[in-house]
Amino acid sequence: MKNTIKNIILIISAFTVLSLSSCSDYLNTEPTTETTVESTGKVIATAAEAESRMTSVYASFGGEYWQLDYFFNGDAQTDNAYAGSDNTQNFQQDEYRILSTNTNVSRDWGYIYDNINKCNFILNYIDEPKDLPAARKEEMIGEASLVRALNLFHAVQLWGDVPIATKAVVNVNQDNFEEVYPQLYPTRKPKQEVYAAIIADCETAIQKAPASTNKFRANKGAANALLAKVYATKDNPDWAKVKQYSDAVITGAYTLLPNYENLFDTAHEGNSESIWEANGEGWGSPVGAWGTSMFYGTDWKKFMTPSNDLIQTFTNEGDVVRKKSSVIVKEVSWTDNYWTSAGYPFAYKMRITDGKQNFYILRLADIILLKAEALAQTGDNAGAMTLVNQVRARVGLPKVSAASQGDALDLILKERKMELAFEGHRWFDLKRTAKAIEILSKQKDDKGAILPYAGNLNQDRLLWPIPQTKKDANPNLIQNPGY
Repeated sequence: MKNTIKNIILIISAFTVLSLSSCSDYLNTEPTTETTVESTGKVIATAAEAESRMTSVYASFGGEYWQLDYFFNGDAQTDNAYAGSDNTQNFQQDEYRILSTNTNVSRDWGYIYDNINKCNFILNYIDEPKDLPAARKEEMIGEASLVRALNLFHAVQLWGDVPIATKAVVNVNQDNFEEVYPQLYPTRKPKQEVYAAIIADCETAIQKAPASTNKFRANKGAANALLAKVYATKDNPDWAKVKQYSDAVITGAYTLLPNYENLFDTAHEGNSESIWEANGEGWGSPVGAWGTSMFYGTDWKKFMTPSNDLIQTFTNEGDVVRKKSSVIVKEVSWTDNYWTSAGYPFAYKMRITDGKQNFYILRLADIILLKAEALAQTGDNAGAMTLVNQVRARVGLPKVSAASQGDALDLILKERKMELAFEGHRWFDLKRTAKAIEILSKQKDDKGAILPYAGNLNQDRLLWPIPQTKKDANPNLIQNPGY
Protein backbone atom coordinates (compact mmCIF):
# COMPACT_ATOMS: atom_id res chain seq x y z
CA MET A 1 0.00 0.00 0.00
CA LYS A 2 2.76 2.45 0.89
CA ASN A 3 4.56 1.86 -2.42
CA THR A 4 1.29 2.38 -4.31
CA ILE A 5 0.72 5.65 -2.48
CA LYS A 6 4.30 6.67 -3.20
CA ASN A 7 3.89 6.15 -6.93
CA ILE A 8 0.59 8.03 -7.00
CA ILE A 9 1.85 10.96 -4.98
CA LEU A 10 5.03 11.33 -7.02
CA ILE A 11 2.97 11.46 -10.19
CA ILE A 12 0.70 14.10 -8.64
CA SER A 13 3.65 16.21 -7.50
CA ALA A 14 5.17 16.10 -10.95
CA PHE A 15 2.12 17.66 -12.61
CA THR A 16 0.31 19.66 -9.91
CA VAL A 17 1.10 22.97 -8.24
CA LEU A 18 -1.04 23.70 -5.20
CA SER A 19 -1.22 26.66 -2.84
CA LEU A 20 0.80 26.37 0.35
CA SER A 21 -1.79 28.19 2.41
CA SER A 22 -4.80 26.31 1.11
CA CYS A 23 -4.63 22.84 2.57
CA SER A 24 -8.12 21.41 2.73
CA ASP A 25 -6.57 18.07 1.79
CA TYR A 26 -3.77 18.31 4.34
CA LEU A 27 -3.37 14.99 6.14
CA ASN A 28 -5.23 13.43 3.19
CA THR A 29 -3.30 13.01 -0.02
CA GLU A 30 -1.29 15.61 -1.89
CA PRO A 31 1.92 17.41 -1.00
CA THR A 32 2.12 21.09 -1.78
CA THR A 33 4.51 23.25 -3.75
CA GLU A 34 4.54 26.90 -4.60
CA THR A 35 6.03 28.92 -7.42
CA THR A 36 7.71 31.40 -5.03
CA VAL A 37 9.62 28.53 -3.47
CA GLU A 38 10.84 27.50 -6.88
CA SER A 39 11.97 31.05 -7.71
CA THR A 40 13.58 32.04 -4.40
CA GLY A 41 14.40 28.72 -2.77
CA LYS A 42 12.56 29.90 0.34
CA VAL A 43 9.07 29.31 1.68
CA ILE A 44 9.15 32.63 3.56
CA ALA A 45 11.54 34.93 1.77
CA THR A 46 10.91 38.27 3.53
CA ALA A 47 9.60 39.80 6.73
CA ALA A 48 6.54 40.97 4.80
CA GLU A 49 5.81 37.40 3.74
CA ALA A 50 6.23 36.28 7.35
CA GLU A 51 3.69 38.87 8.49
CA SER A 52 1.34 37.74 5.73
CA ARG A 53 1.63 34.18 7.00
CA MET A 54 0.85 35.37 10.52
CA THR A 55 -2.19 37.27 9.26
CA SER A 56 -3.44 34.03 7.71
CA VAL A 57 -3.07 32.32 11.10
CA TYR A 58 -5.35 34.87 12.75
CA ALA A 59 -7.69 34.83 9.76
CA SER A 60 -8.48 31.23 10.73
CA PHE A 61 -10.69 32.72 13.47
CA GLY A 62 -12.87 34.02 10.65
CA GLY A 63 -13.33 30.50 9.29
CA GLU A 64 -16.26 28.16 9.73
CA TYR A 65 -14.87 26.26 12.70
CA TRP A 66 -14.40 29.29 14.95
CA GLN A 67 -17.29 31.38 13.63
CA LEU A 68 -19.96 28.68 13.71
CA ASP A 69 -19.03 25.12 14.60
CA TYR A 70 -17.10 25.83 17.79
CA PHE A 71 -20.15 27.43 19.38
CA PHE A 72 -22.56 24.85 17.99
CA ASN A 73 -20.38 21.94 19.10
CA GLY A 74 -19.96 23.41 22.57
CA ASP A 75 -23.61 24.21 23.27
CA ALA A 76 -26.08 22.56 20.85
CA GLN A 77 -24.72 19.12 21.74
CA THR A 78 -25.75 19.82 25.35
CA ASP A 79 -28.65 20.85 27.54
CA ASN A 80 -27.95 24.51 26.68
CA ALA A 81 -29.46 24.48 23.20
CA TYR A 82 -31.28 22.60 20.47
CA ALA A 83 -29.85 22.30 16.98
CA GLY A 84 -32.22 24.86 15.46
CA SER A 85 -32.34 25.55 11.71
CA ASP A 86 -33.00 22.65 9.33
CA ASN A 87 -29.62 21.04 8.68
CA THR A 88 -29.71 17.24 9.02
CA GLN A 89 -25.98 17.16 9.84
CA ASN A 90 -26.63 19.40 12.85
CA PHE A 91 -29.57 17.28 13.96
CA GLN A 92 -27.21 14.28 14.04
CA GLN A 93 -24.93 16.18 16.43
CA ASP A 94 -27.76 17.45 18.62
CA GLU A 95 -29.32 14.00 18.89
CA TYR A 96 -26.12 11.98 19.47
CA ARG A 97 -26.42 9.93 16.29
CA ILE A 98 -23.52 11.30 14.25
CA LEU A 99 -22.41 9.21 11.28
CA SER A 100 -18.83 9.01 10.05
CA THR A 101 -20.09 10.65 6.85
CA ASN A 102 -21.33 13.74 8.70
CA THR A 103 -20.03 16.70 6.71
CA ASN A 104 -19.76 18.98 9.77
CA VAL A 105 -17.38 16.51 11.39
CA SER A 106 -15.35 16.24 8.20
CA ARG A 107 -15.06 19.98 7.71
CA ASP A 108 -14.06 20.54 11.34
CA TRP A 109 -11.22 18.04 10.97
CA GLY A 110 -10.18 19.89 7.81
CA TYR A 111 -10.39 23.34 9.37
CA ILE A 112 -8.52 22.39 12.54
CA TYR A 113 -5.65 20.75 10.69
CA ASP A 114 -5.56 23.53 8.11
CA ASN A 115 -5.18 25.99 10.99
CA ILE A 116 -2.38 23.85 12.44
CA ASN A 117 -0.71 23.70 9.06
CA LYS A 118 -0.70 27.50 8.79
CA CYS A 119 1.11 27.62 12.13
CA ASN A 120 3.59 25.01 10.95
CA PHE A 121 4.68 27.14 8.00
CA ILE A 122 5.74 29.84 10.44
CA LEU A 123 7.31 27.47 12.94
CA ASN A 124 9.20 25.53 10.25
CA TYR A 125 10.39 28.42 8.06
CA ILE A 126 10.58 31.56 10.20
CA ASP A 127 14.40 31.45 10.11
CA GLU A 128 14.45 32.04 6.34
CA PRO A 129 13.74 35.80 6.01
CA LYS A 130 16.90 37.76 6.79
CA ASP A 131 15.09 41.08 7.23
CA LEU A 132 12.87 39.87 10.07
CA PRO A 133 13.98 41.37 13.42
CA ALA A 134 14.98 38.74 15.97
CA ALA A 135 12.48 39.98 18.56
CA ARG A 136 9.60 39.76 16.10
CA LYS A 137 10.70 36.30 15.04
CA GLU A 138 10.54 35.12 18.65
CA GLU A 139 7.08 36.65 19.05
CA MET A 140 5.85 34.88 15.93
CA ILE A 141 7.13 31.56 17.23
CA GLY A 142 5.22 32.13 20.46
CA GLU A 143 2.03 33.16 18.68
CA ALA A 144 2.06 30.31 16.18
CA SER A 145 2.86 27.81 18.93
CA LEU A 146 -0.15 28.88 20.99
CA VAL A 147 -2.58 28.89 18.06
CA ARG A 148 -1.34 25.42 17.12
CA ALA A 149 -1.81 24.27 20.72
CA LEU A 150 -5.34 25.68 20.83
CA ASN A 151 -6.40 23.86 17.66
CA LEU A 152 -4.79 20.59 18.72
CA PHE A 153 -6.55 20.89 22.08
CA HIS A 154 -9.87 21.05 20.27
CA ALA A 155 -8.94 18.08 18.10
CA VAL A 156 -8.05 15.83 21.04
CA GLN A 157 -11.27 16.74 22.86
CA LEU A 158 -13.41 15.98 19.81
CA TRP A 159 -11.73 12.79 18.53
CA GLY A 160 -9.47 11.48 21.30
CA ASP A 161 -6.28 10.07 19.77
CA VAL A 162 -5.36 12.32 16.82
CA PRO A 163 -2.39 12.98 14.54
CA ILE A 164 0.24 15.43 15.74
CA ALA A 165 1.16 17.59 12.74
CA THR A 166 4.40 19.54 13.15
CA LYS A 167 5.73 19.77 9.58
CA ALA A 168 4.41 21.77 6.65
CA VAL A 169 5.20 19.68 3.59
CA VAL A 170 6.37 21.96 0.79
CA ASN A 171 7.10 19.31 -1.81
CA VAL A 172 7.58 15.60 -2.18
CA ASN A 173 10.00 13.72 -4.36
CA GLN A 174 11.84 10.44 -4.63
CA ASP A 175 14.49 11.55 -2.14
CA ASN A 176 12.27 12.87 0.66
CA PHE A 177 9.25 10.58 0.38
CA GLU A 178 10.15 8.42 3.39
CA GLU A 179 10.62 11.57 5.47
CA VAL A 180 7.34 13.27 4.53
CA TYR A 181 5.14 10.17 4.40
CA PRO A 182 4.27 10.28 8.15
CA GLN A 183 3.10 13.87 7.72
CA LEU A 184 1.01 13.18 4.63
CA TYR A 185 -0.46 9.93 5.94
CA PRO A 186 -0.21 10.19 9.73
CA THR A 187 -1.35 7.76 12.36
CA ARG A 188 -3.38 8.76 15.37
CA LYS A 189 -1.21 9.40 18.42
CA PRO A 190 -2.30 8.44 21.95
CA LYS A 191 -3.94 11.24 23.88
CA GLN A 192 -1.04 11.31 26.33
CA GLU A 193 1.35 12.23 23.50
CA VAL A 194 -1.09 14.77 22.11
CA TYR A 195 -1.40 16.54 25.45
CA ALA A 196 2.39 16.55 25.82
CA ALA A 197 2.66 18.31 22.46
CA ILE A 198 0.00 20.87 23.47
CA ILE A 199 1.76 21.56 26.76
CA ALA A 200 5.13 22.00 25.02
CA ASP A 201 3.63 24.54 22.62
CA CYS A 202 2.00 26.46 25.48
CA GLU A 203 5.30 26.56 27.36
CA THR A 204 6.98 27.97 24.27
CA ALA A 205 4.26 30.62 24.09
CA ILE A 206 4.80 31.61 27.73
CA GLN A 207 8.43 32.29 26.91
CA LYS A 208 8.03 33.96 23.52
CA ALA A 209 4.50 35.20 22.85
CA PRO A 210 3.58 38.90 23.15
CA ALA A 211 2.70 40.39 26.52
CA SER A 212 -0.67 39.67 28.08
CA THR A 213 -1.91 43.14 27.16
CA ASN A 214 -2.11 42.06 23.48
CA LYS A 215 -5.60 40.61 23.87
CA PHE A 216 -6.25 40.29 20.12
CA ARG A 217 -3.17 38.11 19.64
CA ALA A 218 -1.97 34.86 21.14
CA ASN A 219 -0.23 36.09 24.30
CA LYS A 220 1.49 34.96 27.48
CA GLY A 221 -1.62 35.25 29.65
CA ALA A 222 -3.58 33.15 27.17
CA ALA A 223 -0.85 30.51 27.28
CA ASN A 224 -1.20 30.29 31.08
CA ALA A 225 -4.98 30.09 30.79
CA LEU A 226 -4.88 27.38 28.12
CA LEU A 227 -2.43 25.35 30.19
CA ALA A 228 -4.83 25.50 33.14
CA LYS A 229 -7.59 24.09 30.94
CA VAL A 230 -5.31 21.44 29.42
CA TYR A 231 -4.14 20.13 32.79
CA ALA A 232 -7.77 19.96 33.96
CA THR A 233 -8.89 18.10 30.82
CA LYS A 234 -6.23 15.43 30.29
CA ASP A 235 -7.13 11.90 31.34
CA ASN A 236 -5.31 12.21 34.66
CA PRO A 237 -5.85 15.84 35.66
CA ASP A 238 -2.99 17.56 37.44
CA TRP A 239 -4.87 19.81 39.84
CA ALA A 240 -1.68 21.34 41.25
CA LYS A 241 -0.80 22.51 37.72
CA VAL A 242 -4.36 23.77 37.21
CA LYS A 243 -4.01 25.91 40.32
CA GLN A 244 -0.53 27.07 39.31
CA TYR A 245 -1.53 28.28 35.87
CA SER A 246 -4.90 29.61 37.01
CA ASP A 247 -3.10 31.67 39.64
CA ALA A 248 -0.72 33.00 36.99
CA VAL A 249 -3.82 34.41 35.28
CA ILE A 250 -5.84 35.46 38.32
CA THR A 251 -2.94 37.35 39.89
CA GLY A 252 -2.13 39.00 36.56
CA ALA A 253 -3.53 42.19 35.09
CA TYR A 254 -7.12 40.94 34.82
CA THR A 255 -10.31 41.83 36.69
CA LEU A 256 -13.95 40.86 36.28
CA LEU A 257 -15.95 43.58 34.57
CA PRO A 258 -18.44 44.99 37.10
CA ASN A 259 -21.25 44.83 34.54
CA TYR A 260 -21.75 41.40 32.91
CA GLU A 261 -23.56 42.92 29.92
CA ASN A 262 -20.44 44.94 29.05
CA LEU A 263 -18.73 41.70 28.06
CA PHE A 264 -20.95 41.43 24.98
CA ASP A 265 -22.12 44.94 24.08
CA THR A 266 -19.10 45.53 21.74
CA ALA A 267 -18.38 48.84 23.50
CA HIS A 268 -15.80 47.16 25.75
CA GLU A 269 -13.55 45.18 23.41
CA GLY A 270 -10.19 44.15 24.85
CA ASN A 271 -11.56 44.74 28.36
CA SER A 272 -9.99 43.90 31.71
CA GLU A 273 -11.63 40.45 31.83
CA SER A 274 -10.56 39.46 28.34
CA ILE A 275 -7.55 37.18 28.13
CA TRP A 276 -7.68 36.44 24.40
CA GLU A 277 -10.40 37.40 21.94
CA ALA A 278 -10.94 37.14 18.21
CA ASN A 279 -11.11 40.63 16.78
CA GLY A 280 -13.95 41.14 14.31
CA GLU A 281 -13.10 44.30 12.37
CA GLY A 282 -15.79 44.26 9.71
CA TRP A 283 -16.20 42.82 6.27
CA GLY A 284 -12.95 42.54 4.37
CA SER A 285 -10.87 42.24 7.55
CA PRO A 286 -9.05 38.98 8.43
CA VAL A 287 -11.82 38.19 10.93
CA GLY A 288 -15.02 39.41 9.32
CA ALA A 289 -17.45 38.14 11.96
CA TRP A 290 -20.17 36.60 9.80
CA GLY A 291 -20.98 33.94 12.41
CA THR A 292 -23.29 36.21 14.40
CA SER A 293 -26.01 35.91 11.75
CA MET A 294 -25.95 32.13 12.17
CA PHE A 295 -27.32 32.47 15.71
CA TYR A 296 -29.27 35.71 15.85
CA GLY A 297 -31.99 37.21 13.64
CA THR A 298 -35.58 36.58 12.56
CA ASP A 299 -35.01 36.25 8.80
CA TRP A 300 -34.64 32.45 9.08
CA LYS A 301 -34.58 29.84 11.81
CA LYS A 302 -31.11 30.07 13.30
CA PHE A 303 -28.71 27.49 14.67
CA MET A 304 -28.27 26.82 18.41
CA THR A 305 -31.73 27.64 19.77
CA PRO A 306 -31.66 28.15 23.56
CA SER A 307 -33.18 25.18 25.39
CA ASN A 308 -36.03 25.05 27.87
CA ASP A 309 -33.53 23.57 30.31
CA LEU A 310 -31.12 26.50 30.15
CA ILE A 311 -33.84 29.11 30.48
CA GLN A 312 -35.34 27.18 33.40
CA THR A 313 -31.90 27.06 35.04
CA PHE A 314 -31.60 30.85 34.82
CA THR A 315 -35.15 31.22 36.14
CA ASN A 316 -34.72 28.80 39.04
CA GLU A 317 -31.53 30.54 40.08
CA GLY A 318 -33.03 34.01 39.79
CA ASP A 319 -30.23 34.85 37.37
CA VAL A 320 -31.88 37.76 35.58
CA VAL A 321 -28.63 39.46 34.55
CA ARG A 322 -26.96 36.59 32.71
CA LYS A 323 -30.24 35.42 31.21
CA LYS A 324 -30.82 38.88 29.69
CA SER A 325 -27.33 38.93 28.16
CA SER A 326 -27.48 35.33 26.94
CA VAL A 327 -31.02 34.97 25.53
CA ILE A 328 -33.34 37.31 23.65
CA VAL A 329 -36.93 36.43 22.76
CA LYS A 330 -38.52 37.53 19.47
CA GLU A 331 -41.68 36.92 17.49
CA VAL A 332 -40.92 34.83 14.39
CA SER A 333 -42.74 33.27 11.47
CA TRP A 334 -42.09 29.65 12.44
CA THR A 335 -42.71 27.21 15.29
CA ASP A 336 -40.97 24.01 16.32
CA ASN A 337 -41.30 21.24 18.89
CA TYR A 338 -39.95 23.44 21.68
CA TRP A 339 -41.08 27.05 21.19
CA THR A 340 -43.98 29.03 19.76
CA SER A 341 -43.66 31.72 17.12
CA ALA A 342 -44.78 34.40 19.58
CA GLY A 343 -41.91 33.84 22.00
CA TYR A 344 -38.94 32.30 20.22
CA PRO A 345 -35.52 32.55 21.92
CA PHE A 346 -32.17 33.28 20.30
CA ALA A 347 -28.63 33.04 21.63
CA TYR A 348 -27.73 36.66 22.25
CA LYS A 349 -24.08 36.94 23.26
CA MET A 350 -23.08 37.29 19.62
CA ARG A 351 -25.47 39.94 18.36
CA ILE A 352 -23.60 42.40 16.12
CA THR A 353 -24.25 41.66 12.44
CA ASP A 354 -21.93 44.15 10.70
CA GLY A 355 -18.87 41.89 10.84
CA LYS A 356 -17.44 43.62 13.92
CA GLN A 357 -18.49 41.12 16.60
CA ASN A 358 -15.60 40.06 18.82
CA PHE A 359 -15.75 36.78 20.72
CA TYR A 360 -13.74 35.39 23.60
CA ILE A 361 -11.35 32.52 23.23
CA LEU A 362 -10.46 32.83 26.93
CA ARG A 363 -11.72 35.14 29.68
CA LEU A 364 -11.12 35.50 33.40
CA ALA A 365 -14.41 34.11 34.78
CA ASP A 366 -13.73 30.81 33.03
CA ILE A 367 -10.35 30.52 34.76
CA ILE A 368 -11.68 31.59 38.17
CA LEU A 369 -14.27 28.81 38.02
CA LEU A 370 -11.63 26.38 36.78
CA LYS A 371 -9.49 27.15 39.81
CA ALA A 372 -12.56 26.64 41.98
CA GLU A 373 -12.88 23.19 40.49
CA ALA A 374 -9.22 22.45 41.23
CA LEU A 375 -9.70 23.54 44.84
CA ALA A 376 -12.78 21.34 45.23
CA GLN A 377 -10.98 18.40 43.66
CA THR A 378 -8.20 18.76 46.24
CA GLY A 379 -10.46 19.10 49.28
CA ASP A 380 -10.81 22.87 49.67
CA ASN A 381 -14.56 23.26 49.27
CA ALA A 382 -14.68 26.55 51.16
CA GLY A 383 -12.00 28.08 48.95
CA ALA A 384 -13.83 26.82 45.87
CA MET A 385 -17.07 28.45 46.98
CA THR A 386 -15.28 31.74 47.65
CA LEU A 387 -14.35 31.86 43.96
CA VAL A 388 -17.81 30.79 42.83
CA ASN A 389 -19.35 33.52 44.96
CA GLN A 390 -16.97 36.07 43.47
CA VAL A 391 -18.45 35.27 40.04
CA ARG A 392 -22.03 35.24 41.41
CA ALA A 393 -21.62 38.59 43.17
CA ARG A 394 -21.00 40.29 39.84
CA VAL A 395 -24.55 39.40 38.72
CA GLY A 396 -26.22 40.03 42.08
CA LEU A 397 -26.77 36.42 43.14
CA PRO A 398 -26.55 35.30 46.79
CA LYS A 399 -23.66 33.28 48.13
CA VAL A 400 -23.73 29.49 48.01
CA SER A 401 -21.99 26.92 50.19
CA ALA A 402 -21.12 23.28 49.66
CA ALA A 403 -21.82 20.46 52.09
CA SER A 404 -19.44 18.05 50.33
CA GLN A 405 -16.96 17.75 47.50
CA GLY A 406 -19.65 16.39 45.20
CA ASP A 407 -21.93 19.30 46.09
CA ALA A 408 -19.13 21.78 45.40
CA LEU A 409 -18.37 20.27 41.99
CA ASP A 410 -22.06 20.31 41.03
CA LEU A 411 -22.38 23.95 42.04
CA ILE A 412 -19.29 24.88 40.01
CA LEU A 413 -20.60 23.05 36.95
CA LYS A 414 -23.95 24.83 37.21
CA GLU A 415 -22.21 28.16 37.63
CA ARG A 416 -20.16 27.52 34.49
CA LYS A 417 -23.38 26.65 32.64
CA MET A 418 -24.91 30.04 33.45
CA GLU A 419 -21.75 32.13 33.19
CA LEU A 420 -20.42 30.68 29.92
CA ALA A 421 -23.60 29.76 28.01
CA PHE A 422 -23.17 30.05 24.21
CA GLU A 423 -19.41 30.57 24.49
CA GLY A 424 -18.61 27.02 23.37
CA HIS A 425 -17.72 25.40 26.72
CA ARG A 426 -20.59 23.23 27.96
CA TRP A 427 -19.95 20.04 25.91
CA PHE A 428 -16.29 20.03 26.89
CA ASP A 429 -17.10 20.81 30.54
CA LEU A 430 -19.54 17.90 30.77
CA LYS A 431 -17.08 15.48 29.19
CA ARG A 432 -14.16 16.71 31.31
CA THR A 433 -16.14 16.26 34.54
CA ALA A 434 -17.52 12.84 33.47
CA LYS A 435 -21.05 14.24 33.83
CA ALA A 436 -22.10 14.21 30.18
CA ILE A 437 -24.08 10.97 30.10
CA GLU A 438 -25.60 11.49 33.55
CA ILE A 439 -26.87 14.99 32.75
CA LEU A 440 -27.62 14.84 29.03
CA SER A 441 -29.55 11.57 29.22
CA LYS A 442 -32.07 13.38 31.45
CA GLN A 443 -32.77 16.40 29.21
CA LYS A 444 -36.44 17.42 29.37
CA ASP A 445 -38.79 19.52 27.29
CA ASP A 446 -40.98 22.32 28.65
CA LYS A 447 -43.59 19.78 29.83
CA GLY A 448 -41.07 17.81 31.86
CA ALA A 449 -40.83 14.87 29.44
CA ILE A 450 -37.43 13.35 28.67
CA LEU A 451 -36.35 14.36 25.18
CA PRO A 452 -36.75 11.42 22.78
CA TYR A 453 -33.09 11.46 21.75
CA ALA A 454 -31.54 11.90 25.20
CA GLY A 455 -30.99 8.17 25.55
CA ASN A 456 -28.83 8.05 22.41
CA LEU A 457 -25.78 9.29 24.26
CA ASN A 458 -23.34 6.61 25.40
CA GLN A 459 -19.63 6.35 26.12
CA ASP A 460 -18.69 5.87 22.47
CA ARG A 461 -20.66 8.98 21.45
CA LEU A 462 -18.56 11.20 23.69
CA LEU A 463 -16.00 11.12 20.87
CA TRP A 464 -16.71 11.95 17.28
CA PRO A 465 -16.02 9.49 14.46
CA ILE A 466 -12.95 9.90 12.32
CA PRO A 467 -14.43 11.45 9.15
CA GLN A 468 -14.98 8.76 6.54
CA THR A 469 -13.51 10.95 3.80
CA LYS A 470 -10.27 11.32 5.77
CA LYS A 471 -10.16 7.64 6.64
CA ASP A 472 -10.73 6.64 3.00
CA ALA A 473 -7.88 8.90 1.90
CA ASN A 474 -5.50 7.78 4.65
CA PRO A 475 -5.28 4.03 5.35
CA ASN A 476 -3.34 4.73 8.55
CA LEU A 477 -6.32 6.29 10.34
CA ILE A 478 -8.26 3.89 12.60
CA GLN A 479 -11.93 4.56 13.39
CA ASN A 480 -13.19 5.26 16.91
CA PRO A 481 -15.26 2.53 18.61
CA GLY A 482 -18.99 2.55 17.91
CA TYR A 483 -18.81 3.99 14.40
